[in-house]
Amino acid sequence: MEDKIENSKMLLQQISNDHSVPKNIRRAAKEAYMAIIGKNSQDDDPPEVRANLAISILDEISQDPNCPLFARTTIWNVLSLLETITTDSSKD
Repeated sequence: MEDKIENSKMLLQQISNDHSVPKNIRRAAKEAYMAIIGKNSQDDDPPEVRANLAISILDEISQDPNCPLFARTTIWNVLSLLETITTDSSKD
């Protein structure tokens, strides 16, 4: 699970640091990154809760018509990684 979180954080940082991506998309990627590391929620929230918060942020921007194709693909990859975190925890 830690590898998936680290990969998600890396991909979101790439989006938020890319100046060819519209500002609102970069801002949302940064918000999702902060959600994953726990800055937008309680520090004691489990990774599944933080992943769900990031998913809700990313799902909204993935449908933005101004989102470049490469950024949208990266967002979908992050969504896939985060969804496996939430589904892995429900199997326990």
